[in-house]
Amino acid sequence: MFNRKDLARNSYMLDGKFASKGYDWWWHSFTAKNAITGEEVPFFAECFIINPELSPHEVVLGQSAVSKHEGKRPSYVMVKLGCWGPRPRQLHKFYPVDEVMISFDLDKGYMVKGKDFLFSEDRIYASIDIPSSVASHHPELMSDAGSISLDVSLDKQLAYNVGYGAGPLFRRLKAFQMYWHAQGMKTLFEGKITCDGDPYSVNKDSSYGYSDKNWGSGFTSPWVWLSSCDLVSNLTEKRLENSAFDIGGGKPKAFGISFDRKLLSGIYYEGKEFEFNFSKFWTGCKTTFSFKKDKEDNLYHWNVTQSNHKQKYEIEAYVDAKQTININYEDPEGIKRFSSLHNGGSGYGRLKLYEKKGKEWKLLDDIRFAHAGVEYGEFDKMEEKSPKEPIEEK
Repeated sequence: MFNRKDLARNSYMLDGKFASKGYDWWWHSFTAKNAITGEEVPFFAECFIINPELSPHEVVLGQSAVSKHEGKRPSYVMVKLGCWGPRPRQLHKFYPVDEVMISFDLDKGYMVKGKDFLFSEDRIYASIDIPSSVASHHPELMSDAGSISLDVSLDKQLAYNVGYGAGPLFRRLKAFQMYWHAQGMKTLFEGKITCDGDPYSVNKDSSYGYSDKNWGSGFTSPWVWLSSCDLVSNLTEKRLENSAFDIGGGKPKAFGISFDRKLLSGIYYEGKEFEFNFSKFWTGCKTTFSFKKDKEDNLYHWNVTQSNHKQKYEIEAYVDAKQTININYEDPEGIKRFSSLHNGGSGYGRLKLYEKKGKEWKLLDDIRFAHAGVEYGEFDKMEEKSPKEPIEEK
């Protein structure tokens, strides 16, 4: 069963060797409506912590000229706020680790709180204002210009728990280079946002929200993510209120060994689970995926097929390239490995679910989805890139 919330997996992870060579982040995305025009705009909010042990008293930015010259690696707490849509942007604000309270409670979960922001299991508030002159003259901030303030509540409905790979033993061993847990692959958000002076409202029934976290010592390449909880059956025209899917991975690494072109996927379909997890080898999981840009329509285009002994899905996802951002992160070494990590919040597409009956695959449902989180990127270094054509696992 993957629909299992786990507060321990959603807690702060930067101890042991990850304290000086590690990152931890809590990611949230959701849709809001302009309170004046009614226009829908997808937003995101993230708390990102990196190498807290290296420089707890002051912010060290790995992309600054001084850090690069002196060989300093990054150390800070970063709040990232942003939006996709017609005017996409990402805004960054940095804090010394010692000026931020990080706590965990077995009943209430995690909390990261600074002088003007809060990230927790059930509430987020933050505010960032980056003038154009600051953004243009300080590329080390990896930030666009703009102003966003938000205060939202969270109600996490469905989880995607990837299983033993992120369980207590493998967390303690620091076995994986990159861990993943989605405490709320369907999350209801409610609250208010101000973006460049415009007011937005966030309502539970139309937020189509998502909450997860990643942590580890490095990133994966290729990097794949697709998720949506806005699903409608094409066969019955019924809205699937108790459904969501979450797909992620690319090239996981455990104990220094890379597993190329592997994905972890959970599809919760009206109470029935479809799980595709390469680490559960006994299920016979097979995967193919590809990504390309449809130049004629200016769309990014994902294709994924996964199967196990009894279940299969096929998905095609799209997003308008103009409504995405190349999301910015630096890794614990202080290297910005992606110049093109395509990231969007207005993806859409088609998902087909199958079950095996005898030797034949029988279509269970044909589903259209929207308000999807989508992502794809590969390291800039040529030797790290994967083949462009889909490759099937043997």
